[in-house]
Amino acid sequence: MKNKVLLTAAVTGAGETTGKSSHVPVTPKEIAESAIESAKAGATVAHVHARDPKTGGISHNVDHYREIVDRIRESETDVVINITAGGGGDFIPSLDTPAAGGDGTDIQTPEERHKPVGELLPEMCTLDCGSVNFGDMIYMSPTDWLRKQAKLIQESGVKPELECFDTGHIRFAKQLVDEGLVDGDPLFQFCLGIPWGADADVETMLYMKSRLPENAHWSAFGIGRMQMPIVAQAAMLGGNVRVGLEDNIYLKKGVLARNDQLVDHAVTMLGGNGIEVMTPQEARELYGLRNPNGGVK
Repeated sequence: MKNKVLLTAAVTGAGETTGKSSHVPVTPKEIAESAIESAKAGATVAHVHARDPKTGGISHNVDHYREIVDRIRESETDVVINITAGGGGDFIPSLDTPAAGGDGTDIQTPEERHKPVGELLPEMCTLDCGSVNFGDMIYMSPTDWLRKQAKLIQESGVKPELECFDTGHIRFAKQLVDEGLVDGDPLFQFCLGIPWGADADVETMLYMKSRLPENAHWSAFGIGRMQMPIVAQAAMLGGNVRVGLEDNIYLKKGVLARNDQLVDHAVTMLGGNGIEVMTPQEARELYGLRNPNGGVK
């Protein structure tokens, strides 16, 4: 779709951002409302994590996801729903017991990671395509587990977004495609700037883009101050884009943002470069997403 991009709003994530900004949504009601506001500001896709309403930390509770999804759907606001399927991958190394994780370790099986997707059947979900040093922890996503998870996603009819935090993840994502575990044209996402994954710069994006299959679509996001530069650069290179409080909490230096403000800023910036944002329906048709009312659109 020439001069049109898919714009994702990643509205909350699972990071320790709630103590840094009161705008980060925590409860299912807040997360759903933020997704709705982002859609009204122009987002094509709402990417959602669930948080524990009491602590603000990560939640794997399917009922929390169900409330978020139900609230979005019942609002009759048109937006593609993308649920994370990457939860339960945090391994905190411990020098005292190196064979076991330290405090904060949170590991789920492929079946557990897939459960919210399998029960709620969003149009899209993420699939983190490899392990990586993620700051001071290790995000664990072993290859055999990924094959099992990819199969579960495939059987559910949900479109996976293949999250690549480093170049080796692209290699394995392509292997999943070659093994027939990803249907249709694959969707890749370059996750840039995470310590210690791929850098958030044009050279890295160009290299990652060069390694994709011919029929692939791609998107990219940068964290922190690189969020908007990566939006502009990815769109100009033919990729889709992502903004939101999962990746960056500031509208500009010293000014905390809301999700809808970040979406509005991205829409305006893209429009200034002659690039429009796809509607949810356009995205469903282009990428062969399941109809939110059942089946494939």
